[in-house]
Amino acid sequence: SIEEGNLPHLLLYGPPGTGKTSVILALAHELFGPEMHNRVLELNASDERGIDVIRQKVILFAQQTVRKTISGYPSPPYKIIIMDEADSLTMDAQGALRRVIEMYSKVTRFCFICNYVSKIIPALSSRCARFEFGSLPREHVVDRLRFISDQEQMTIDNDALQFIYDQTKGDLRSGIHLLQNAQ
Repeated sequence: SIEEGNLPHLLLYGPPGTGKTSVILALAHELFGPEMHNRVLELNASDERGIDVIRQKVILFAQQTVRKTISGYPSPPYKIIIMDEADSLTMDAQGALRRVIEMYSKVTRFCFICNYVSKIIPALSSRCARFEFGSLPREHVVDRLRFISDQEQMTIDNDALQFIYDQTKGDLRSGIHLLQNAQ
């Protein structure tokens, strides 16, 4: 997708703290570089989940034309709308998004991020390439927490890091919060 600049609509789903939002933001940065902030609209559907948000924010952004590209980046001729926590969207909002996707797919790509894919209506899900994220493996989470604690010059033993993993079940974001609280 990065090399060809051809990105489908995406549906990223799985447990919290597994990197879904980080992946799409990193992908957007690779595509657009410093123009990313002009080309990406990120909405948290748990806060903005009704039909009015679709009408007032999403459609207005989707309609906008794309500005000149920046050399050194693929800068494909579209924008990306990221709907984080899309499983919180109302059914009406999801139905409206289906129509928006159909109308603006030449100039806008959508990325829906959710924990529960079963809460996304089939009419929306079927228009997306689906990627499931699993819980992060113990060794990766513990290694990352060890790296963070070393960078913060914290003294924490391996048993405590193992305990944090057990409590968070592979949710790195929650693991980092527990590590901060242990400080």
